Amino acid sequence: MESIEHVILIGAAVMSLGIVVGAFSARIGVPFLLVFLLVGMLAGVDGPGGIRFANTWLSFLVGNLALAVILLDGGLRTRLATFRVALRPSLSLATIGVLITATAVGLFAAWVLHIDWKLGLLLGAIVGSTDAAAVFSLLNSSGVRLKERVASVLEIESGINDPMAIFLTLTLIEWIQAPEGLSAGALVWRLAVQFGIGGALGLALAYCLARVLERLRVAEGLQALLLCSGGAMVFAIVQAAGGSGFLAVYLTGVLIGNRERAVSSDAMRAMDGMAWLAQSGMFLLLGLLVTPHRIWDVALPAAGVALFLMLVARPLAVWIALLPFRFNTREKGFIAWMGLRGAVPIVLALFPLLQGMPDSGLLFRVAFAVVLASLLLQGTTVPLAARLARVQRPSYPEPLAREPVHGSRSPAMEWMQFAVEPGSAVADVRADRLELPPRCRVMTVVREQALAELEQTVLRPGDTVSVLAPSSSVPMLARLFRRPPETPNWKQVPHDFELAGDALLRDVAVLYASRPLTAAEYAATLETAMLEAFATPPVEGDMVEIAGLCLTAARMENGRIVRVGLRLPRE
Repeated sequence: MESIEHVILIGAAVMSLGIVVGAFSARIGVPFLLVFLLVGMLAGVDGPGGIRFANTWLSFLVGNLALAVILLDGGLRTRLATFRVALRPSLSLATIGVLITATAVGLFAAWVLHIDWKLGLLLGAIVGSTDAAAVFSLLNSSGVRLKERVASVLEIESGINDPMAIFLTLTLIEWIQAPEGLSAGALVWRLAVQFGIGGALGLALAYCLARVLERLRVAEGLQALLLCSGGAMVFAIVQAAGGSGFLAVYLTGVLIGNRERAVSSDAMRAMDGMAWLAQSGMFLLLGLLVTPHRIWDVALPAAGVALFLMLVARPLAVWIALLPFRFNTREKGFIAWMGLRGAVPIVLALFPLLQGMPDSGLLFRVAFAVVLASLLLQGTTVPLAARLARVQRPSYPEPLAREPVHGSRSPAMEWMQFAVEPGSAVADVRADRLELPPRCRVMTVVREQALAELEQTVLRPGDTVSVLAPSSSVPMLARLFRRPPETPNWKQVPHDFELAGDALLRDVAVLYASRPLTAAEYAATLETAMLEAFATPPVEGDMVEIAGLCLTAARMENGRIVRVGLRLPRE
């Protein structure tokens, strides 16, 4: 038996190696999660580490617990406003989309792998859902700012589609082992129980946990621990009641994260560390569990299944599931490409192993190979895919620090700190005479580690300026304090300049329109004309053409378009 010091040393070395290698690999676009998975494989039985690990039950336990923490953290960072534009398409993708993907992949896998079609459908169900850990991690670390509708759909879909995949996986396992014991009515009832209990009981328990957090004042580290332990309790209770614990814990995060006093910003930063610990530990353990040389034996058919999933099944499912909704072809293509597979398929592939089903090892190896291919091909091309699909919003540097002001209502106010860069719009301007966005105010200026008088201080590069401002003003403030960018590619600029949403459409049309305005358009403001033109409520980044004018919803507050971007013709 190995000594405890030896085990601790190996675990710490493997984790440290994953972080260090991941930090370098992230510069060339390789996802952190792929690095942890590969480091686990290298430390395993076929790698230099030579660690023999075959505890399927422990891997299943750690995987479920880690997924609960990851979904809780993802829910905490999901704003309720995103449900306004993304709930219905996300539900469609999480149900119809998963079912179509699982069926298509299952039939193709049965043909390629020469296995029974029921086992093929089981494999399709295992790899049918996108992975919350992979999606949340890549959206946060890629540095790409996506259109709100696209980003919201990806986040909500990945958070709520696990119940459908788990339902399909468990149902197919039971059907394969006892085909006479299932009926159509039983399947419908089981699905309703999964979603019904998971949603209702999850929200009820989440409300209780939120009330405890609002009344209990502890250090941010303890608050994060209470969040994780409370989320794990919600997961376990709902699972024991027959519902979907994954759906319940995600909804728990959403409810708590959108209550003003339930969780502090310091606790959110601590939760970020908890989520990274859960992700890295889970991927390292799953990497140790696999035997790479046995995956190599099925590499060719597994690659075929992975490519069919990425290039055929997922795009087909996205196209059908989003038919009733307002998404253009480029947005659908990007959503299809972002169907990342991660730890969820590997954890689901442990179900057949634990049941001792025939060919369960083959299903596990193929699922693992599909995850590797997804992280390698899709995970490394997120920025490129976003540029090609034109789903990016203009980027801006984040403030040096930001802290919400408790008690502020809509719009939420924050303390923000910005560094004055050489050549910025605020350089060489007196601090008390800055032209800032509405409801923004300069509070302090720090120069050479000392506070400066606002009335007498001319801002210089290197000064740190504290501003009290609404959260929605961050992009405009960041552009004021940063150095002007290099000459942009004018074919890719979303708009050339911004106008107030309450400006009259006729005043803009007289200069740039290519056709006369109608009577209704002549009396309208830019905001009212755009709201009338959109088929569904717009989000920031949405574009519409009116009388030849290419108009973009550049900034929105509470459903109102307050800033409108105008893009001039390029010919």
